[in-house]
Amino acid sequence: MTSFVYMIESLSVWVGRAFGWCILILTFSVSYEVFVRYVLNSPTVWAFDMMIQMYGALFLMAGPYALAQDTHVRGDVLYRLFPVKWQATIDFVLYLIFFFPGMLALFWYGWEIASDSWRYKEVSWNSPARIQIYFFKTLIPLAGFLLILQGFAELVRCWRAMRSGKWMPRLSDSKETEDILTSQNN
Repeated sequence: MTSFVYMIESLSVWVGRAFGWCILILTFSVSYEVFVRYVLNSPTVWAFDMMIQMYGALFLMAGPYALAQDTHVRGDVLYRLFPVKWQATIDFVLYLIFFFPGMLALFWYGWEIASDSWRYKEVSWNSPARIQIYFFKTLIPLAGFLLILQGFAELVRCWRAMRSGKWMPRLSDSKETEDILTSQNN
């Protein structure tokens, strides 16, 4: 089961890294738009829609990555004081009750939204450029699917922690600033 968890986790990390490049594209497009709008007085018709799609793609596809890296925001005032077995049990139950129904809804309705968008060859009505948005809407069910996959890996992690009292180590890709500072002070 360990290889199953790490295979899914590595997929989530790879997708997160790949879509992380959206930040660079987004930065360049905003800079370009600011330059041509305010320096050359010649705004583009496509930049706004493109920026929204880049940010949306980054937001959607960062979800599985954040879940794989355990970097989602959580209110853990009491949670962190519990033994690992209790933490794992709480997480396991919450994944089953809240996470999976939400992600199944994201996948199911995202699939409907994306398939309708492809059928109509949907374009943006927000700008004169009328760029295609059906490519972007395809990311909605894809993100749901990847989150469901990562959720199964998290369930396995919880199950193992409930039985052993220890969390499986994660594939290390990112670290919280707090963790880096704490490790330097020790």
